[in-house]
Amino acid sequence: MRVLLIGSGGREHALAIGLAADPAVEHLVAAPGNPGIAQLAELREVTATDPAAVAALAVETGADLVVIGPEAPLVAGVADAVRAKGVAVFGPSAAAARLEGSKTFAKDVMAAAGVPTARSFTCTTPAEVAAALDEFGTPYVVKDDGLAAGKGVVVTDDRERALAHAAECGRVVVEEYLAGPEVSLFVVTDGEAALPLMPAQDFKRVGDGDAGPNTGGMGAYTPLLWAPDDLVEQVMAEVVQPTLAEMRGRGTPFSGLLYVGLAITAAGPRVIEFNARFGDPETQVVLAMLTTPLAGLLRAAAVGELAAHPPLTWRDGAAVTVVVASEGYPEAPRTGGVLTGAERPGVLHAGTRRREDGALVSSGGRVVCATATGPDLSSAREAAYDLVSGIELAGSHHRTDIALAAAEGRTTA
Repeated sequence: MRVLLIGSGGREHALAIGLAADPAVEHLVAAPGNPGIAQLAELREVTATDPAAVAALAVETGADLVVIGPEAPLVAGVADAVRAKGVAVFGPSAAAARLEGSKTFAKDVMAAAGVPTARSFTCTTPAEVAAALDEFGTPYVVKDDGLAAGKGVVVTDDRERALAHAAECGRVVVEEYLAGPEVSLFVVTDGEAALPLMPAQDFKRVGDGDAGPNTGGMGAYTPLLWAPDDLVEQVMAEVVQPTLAEMRGRGTPFSGLLYVGLAITAAGPRVIEFNARFGDPETQVVLAMLTTPLAGLLRAAAVGELAAHPPLTWRDGAAVTVVVASEGYPEAPRTGGVLTGAERPGVLHAGTRRREDGALVSSGGRVVCATATGPDLSSAREAAYDLVSGIELAGSHHRTDIALAAAEGRTTA
């Protein structure tokens, strides 16, 4: 099988590792990729959000399967263009990707499907925002209605900050705050059949103790030993299957990766958001635990044969990933800094590039993800931070408490 992977971040590096390890994959091409992915795949240049360019590359490379990593190409219709060329693609159509591309659309789908989620209002004027904030009270939750690279959400007790964020975004969804630990559940689906992956928990705030602004994610871990035993079964029955049925009923079946972001509240699981692709950095830990060949799984979803796929298999133990971020991230990340200690197994590249002189430098806010497994959460955590200790980038920062509460038994549902 010849596979074309679209994207260049830490999520795509994790996908590249899984795809390259599948014995069925004879050749892997990544576009545009990064220096970490370059160790596993042939790199090609492409504008990932250009449907015609990606489709042409799929044909040129003789791809049997195209895997689209980021959300922006999906919303732009890249999967549609590739399918139009007769090439199997893992990723939803532009119409189905609206589950991530518009939070208002996602709320409409959830309401129609009876999916448990937070009450909300879509607002376009300051007066509407103010009224919604008054309705729900603190903490205020204000979300950019469109794509914002994981940084369009503000959760705050500061009313002025909530109003300012809404003004910056324009069209926003204001919703009630959902109290409880958060869970990310990835579901591989062909639109009918659906296979859940191992639940994970990520850490959105930039600082220890969940301090500071939201980011694209500063770390993650799996499994969630504190979660209810029937959590996945319940979410599949109450969230995933009704959502897939609603999407089929609208004539826009969802095929690809449905990311269900949850809060485990006192009243049970409630959906915070849907995404239309693998989440980052949760992908790094979930795929580190998966022993089922990845390309075969994704192709089964892409060609509508998921119902016949064997049950998924997992390694024992746990996985932890810790993000090393650039100075100034998330507000104003500094790029171009020389990076050392990042070319080792377990260090996944997210925002890196090669200079003309061969030096590895930072090229984004989240630079690398130190990912490790172990027989239990504490040992996986120790191994991940050992990797972090060997990474040097001037001014960089990382959280020191990824998975700590769970390892110490302080996280409860």
